[in-house]
Amino acid sequence: MTLENMLRQIALWMQEFSIQYGYFGVFLMSLLGSMSIFLPIPYTVILFAIGSTKNLNPLLVSLSSSLGSAIGEFSGYILGLGGRKILSDERRRKMDFLVKVIGRIGPIVIFLFSFTPLPDDLLFIPLGVMRYNFFKAFIPAFLGKLCMSMMIVYSAGIFREALRVLFGVESDWISALISMIVAIILTIVIFLIMLKVDWEKFFEKHVPKRDV
Repeated sequence: MTLENMLRQIALWMQEFSIQYGYFGVFLMSLLGSMSIFLPIPYTVILFAIGSTKNLNPLLVSLSSSLGSAIGEFSGYILGLGGRKILSDERRRKMDFLVKVIGRIGPIVIFLFSFTPLPDDLLFIPLGVMRYNFFKAFIPAFLGKLCMSMMIVYSAGIFREALRVLFGVESDWISALISMIVAIILTIVIFLIMLKVDWEKFFEKHVPKRDV
């Protein structure tokens, strides 16, 4: 079985499981779909299918999915926390300073990554390394996923084709695999930049003190 067929079978099974077990199925499949770091398993197919059939309450479906997917995204956060343990004290100091700098815009960035098809792992793994506040990260992540879920569920029947393209509900698997590879490369690059740059010296040199 090729990787493409395997992913299609996984997506089909997730859809059938969610429909069979209702809101708990939606929650669990969204959780598992979001926990698959870099692997393009489109749990949004669940929302698309249920939104089209209208067998369940769309608001409860959206809430179930957004809670599951928001929790699942933190698998990357936990991975980052584990990676932090192997860092030297000097590199940890750099990460702690970076947290202070991004404190103002962090929730906005997290919301945008969660609401859009942007690869969340590019963000949540570094957040874990930086030991960014869990609740400050979870709340905007949940709200972003909720907005995305409601958009898909409520609009599935109306904007069927557009949603397929925008959220990868029925996308080209080759493109998805290429995106996975690109996401892995970008995550490694971002991680290396975070470790190499002395952010305290960088902001002292390039940013006025009142802005840090």
